[in-house]
Amino acid sequence: MDPQAPLTDAERARYEWQLDMPGFGDAGQQRLKHSSVLITRCGGVGGSVAHQLAAAGVGRLLLAHAGNVTPSDLNRQTLMTHDGIGKSRVESAARRLRELNPLIDVETVAENVTEDNAAGLVGRVDAIVACAPRFGERLLLNREAVRQNKPLVDCAMYEWEAQLTTIVPGRTPCLACIYPEEPPHWSRRFPVFGAVAGMIGCLGAVEMIKLLGEVGEPLLGKLLLCDLRSMQFRKVAIKASASCTICRAV
Repeated sequence: MDPQAPLTDAERARYEWQLDMPGFGDAGQQRLKHSSVLITRCGGVGGSVAHQLAAAGVGRLLLAHAGNVTPSDLNRQTLMTHDGIGKSRVESAARRLRELNPLIDVETVAENVTEDNAAGLVGRVDAIVACAPRFGERLLLNREAVRQNKPLVDCAMYEWEAQLTTIVPGRTPCLACIYPEEPPHWSRRFPVFGAVAGMIGCLGAVEMIKLLGEVGEPLLGKLLLCDLRSMQFRKVAIKASASCTICRAV
């Protein structure tokens, strides 16, 4: 695909309102069109990320998520449907995204992030959004993003709490600077309202749109912390760790 190709009439009609965003315009939309993003996983948080990036016109989305839809997914995983119970999560998500925006490409890998596939998944895209509930998967993506010099937006939530940061190798601290080891209290199964997952997923999509579209001010060197029980939001500065074995080793 020619990165200089002008927007088509169909694209202009679809993205008309966002083309008016100050500092974005045609050039920003073309950058989204010719970008590719890996989203792992595409459940409560990642599904919201994928939905918003598809709506915004990011040209190629790569979804990585193992397993089939279960009834308990449906309180938060808004790309899944009741009719999809027992069927592949990632294919259910891809179908919904293609229905939303047939102008983009949606690819799927029915796997979660592991030591065996992390490098290959990151190697297929321009940028990554890490949405796995476990820090172990997100730290693997962080390692590969740094090694392959690709930006990563990290989205996390637990109960009422959520956090978000944007990592650009060589410019910001990496996730391992903040969490040298996986925090023990973050687990695969935890209490969750879908609205909390969707909120941080939408904010993660905004961060990726800013990065790819070269507009606004991403959370570089900052960690956004949210407590939705009390609706408190704060940004804290984060610093690179001199002992980090990931970004200091590159």
